[in-house]
Amino acid sequence: MLDRSNGHRRARLALPATNDPSVSLKALNWRRLFAYLRPYRGRMALATLALLVSTGLGLTFPLVIVRLLDSVTHTGSTGALNHLALLLVGIFLVQAAFSFLQSNLLAIIGEHIVCDLRTTLYNHLHRLSLDFYAGRRVGEIVSRLSSDVTQMRTVLTSNVTTLLSQTVSLVGALVIVVSLNARLTLFILALVPAVILVAALFGRKIQKASTGVQDQLAESTTVAEEALQAVRVVKSFGRERHETERYGNAIRKAFQASVRMAVSNSLFATVMMFLGFGSIAAIMWYGGREVIAGRLTLAMINGFLMYSIMIAGSMGGLAGIYGQFRAALGGVKSVFEILDLRPSVEDLPAATVLLPAQGHIRFDNVTFHYEENVPVIRGITLDIPAGEILALVGPSGAGKSTLFNLIPRFYDPAGGAILLDGHDVRSVTQESLRAQMAIVPQETILFGGTIRENILYGKLDATEAEMIAAAQAANAHGFIMDFPKQYETVVGERGAKLSGGQRQRIAVARAILKAPRILLLDEATSSLDNDSERLVQEALNRLMEGRTTVMIAHRLSTIKVAHRIAVIDAGRIVELGTHQELMDLDGLYARLYSMQFRDLVVGQAINQRCGADTRVCRVETRLDAFAH
Repeated sequence: MLDRSNGHRRARLALPATNDPSVSLKALNWRRLFAYLRPYRGRMALATLALLVSTGLGLTFPLVIVRLLDSVTHTGSTGALNHLALLLVGIFLVQAAFSFLQSNLLAIIGEHIVCDLRTTLYNHLHRLSLDFYAGRRVGEIVSRLSSDVTQMRTVLTSNVTTLLSQTVSLVGALVIVVSLNARLTLFILALVPAVILVAALFGRKIQKASTGVQDQLAESTTVAEEALQAVRVVKSFGRERHETERYGNAIRKAFQASVRMAVSNSLFATVMMFLGFGSIAAIMWYGGREVIAGRLTLAMINGFLMYSIMIAGSMGGLAGIYGQFRAALGGVKSVFEILDLRPSVEDLPAATVLLPAQGHIRFDNVTFHYEENVPVIRGITLDIPAGEILALVGPSGAGKSTLFNLIPRFYDPAGGAILLDGHDVRSVTQESLRAQMAIVPQETILFGGTIRENILYGKLDATEAEMIAAAQAANAHGFIMDFPKQYETVVGERGAKLSGGQRQRIAVARAILKAPRILLLDEATSSLDNDSERLVQEALNRLMEGRTTVMIAHRLSTIKVAHRIAVIDAGRIVELGTHQELMDLDGLYARLYSMQFRDLVVGQAINQRCGADTRVCRVETRLDAFAH
């Protein structure tokens, strides 16, 4: 009777398309990106100053080399040579010190930015509503949280400072060579258009290749995470080879994308290297002609050559930075697109904090749909008095889980209202609303830490006595004390080291510790064996005492404790009443009861009548039960 099919009808929100080649650097919100540097502007300013000093010193040493060569050529004095050599060593030493200061500051700033970005993105992911996760896989989100954020760090620190450094080197070198010889400078500048053309041709290709790598890595991460989380299913079906092949296919696609990116980068670097060395050869040829004509000295040619290498290196570096910016653009935009998503369920600006509730729930003509024109809940009106235990039953896909999820406001109704003690749940804050509730799901999810941590999740500041009392009330204290480490026992990924019944009892203890006014049970005992079900049901019965309880149920042992039963079909409540009243109606509930619960009734009759008696007695009892 579970309503599991609705989730497949939810609107799928596509992940940002990071490999869109039409995305340009101009389209990026640079002010927003650089806002992440604002808290560290003091350190960034110091790093920039260190960079400028280091770059400036780098610009001076070719001049010192020219003077050194001139002193050797013209004066023949060793004193001047020694002085200039010491000056050159001093320049290198100071430059190295400032380079260290710059790189150290950038590393620290970069780690701060990564920490801030990941924290901001993670906080935002928790603010987003459940429909966001319905259309995405966790592996894709984790990839955005890790690799894409790292790309943003690279843009904000090393790329920006490298851009500044190369720009200063280029402008400074050009100014110096113009002052030395204007004719040779014009010859050097004639080579610039070729570098710009190459950067423009390769930039878009590198961006597309890089973002393709990011998307394929996200896909492979998703495949690995899904298989590892479901490793029990994988092994039970003997699908290890299948999962290995599936991951291998994803990794091969990532490998192919990486190869395409490597080819693009290598080709770009090769062309730039050719242009650089070709420029040097051209400068030496032209400079040699100038020396022969008597307009330049050999020392000046060496200086020009060093500055030409610096200019070529700066232009190549700027072209490389352009390519890196294009490569990082997809990751930056994908992070911003997630940050720009608004939760579909938000607190109103005037939302108030809900005071401790009595637990009176009312559905007032509630309608809901996951997709337009595909209603899942159709005009349901239902009053649940405080302290009542209401069971929701119905065929699969009828809308039970959807109705259940509207109570804690995981979704907002498309029409009508849900009231708690007379307050529309949309008029109060989500935090204060959910503080009044506890959910015990069918599939218990525990965190990978200790039993203590999992129970205390219901009340983080609970005392030791409160925690133990909750565990005792949940019939969990006994088996916990049997473990060597007792409450410090690590439960493993999703509680893998515990049995289903043990996990469920810890979940019940967690709910008991929260002490909610409203309890939501999603078939909390449906997957348990008889002994575990009895223990969990005893714990649930204690938990339900005096609390408003809404449960999705199909087991007789669960339904029999309900004060009323709401039968849902095609998004409507078609029957409402006690078990006996609904059986007397001889409608949908009676038919579901006959189909779902007959085996349980027959089994109980067999045990009572026959015990360990003969097979004949069991067959006769079963025939008897079906006859009636």
